[in-house]
Amino acid sequence: MLILAIESSCDETAAAISRDGREILADVVYSQVDMHAEYGGVVPEIASRKHIEKVSLVAQQALKKAGISPSELDAVAATCAPGLIGALLVGANFAKAAALQLGVPFIPVHHIRGHIAANYVAFPELKPPFTALVASGGHTVIIDVEDYTKMTVLGTTRDDAAGEAFDKTARILGLDYPGGAAIDRLSKQGDPNAYKLPRAVVHDRPYDFSFSGVKTAAVNAVHNAKQKGEEINAADLSASISVAVADAIAPRVVAAAAEKGRKTVVAAGGVAANSTLRAELQRLCDKEGITLCLPPLSLCGDNGSMIAAQAYYEYLAGNTADSGQNCYASLPADEQLCGLEL
Repeated sequence: MLILAIESSCDETAAAISRDGREILADVVYSQVDMHAEYGGVVPEIASRKHIEKVSLVAQQALKKAGISPSELDAVAATCAPGLIGALLVGANFAKAAALQLGVPFIPVHHIRGHIAANYVAFPELKPPFTALVASGGHTVIIDVEDYTKMTVLGTTRDDAAGEAFDKTARILGLDYPGGAAIDRLSKQGDPNAYKLPRAVVHDRPYDFSFSGVKTAAVNAVHNAKQKGEEINAADLSASISVAVADAIAPRVVAAAAEKGRKTVVAAGGVAANSTLRAELQRLCDKEGITLCLPPLSLCGDNGSMIAAQAYYEYLAGNTADSGQNCYASLPADEQLCGLEL
């Protein structure tokens, strides 16, 4: 089964073509990073306009790279939630129009489910059940994946996502955008114990997260140093916040897997590229005898392959939609997109 998938939830315009979900024939990504770097973060209106300019182009490039014609496609998919609503609508409307014109099914895909599915591409032998961590600039969530389309959210962030803490710290330190990658690079030169940053606990929800405190503490450390005329050690602060985030995430993920009796943990999302978090997840999983799947860095960020992979399983589950399918800025990963119409 050949599926063309479109991803446009934030600042990447991506298209990929998969055969039966796990075999990726083409993956094309147009990145807007350089454009948004001027503002220190994603500007939604600019992102949407660029998606309009590039979505058709990346789809055509994916078809050309895969060596197939549009008439050979069996379905068209797109991310429909969550994300920047204007950006989502560009990709979804393009995909719905393409599906309608080709006379093939349209498959709406949840962005977080897509991140999880990136592991199916990286690890062809991987099958549910397992416990998944999805950590990015907008999401930090632990999910019990019982089957390809049957999932339960076990924990999520109460405020900021882990990626937001990294991005804000990088911005206040004057590091390059995107901040998460800059923090990770610099952290390798720093002392992780130099700055005492908090680890929040949500007492009534042991698998939930809160990163607003660690973000504020890092920002305050910089402001306090400037007010005192002291020099902030950017490498030390980068290392300290990296460890603080890893300490908040890794033990919860492993504990959730143990409670559910899962023997496999998968990581996904842009923050899953953080070397400190990857090392701590590996250490704890090894200690508990749990298999850990860490996708390559190329599959951690937003891409079309992950949407194409998940789309295949959504199709098998009968989760297709018509042109009335809407997009949503927020939607839990354990809720179905199909049937949520205009």
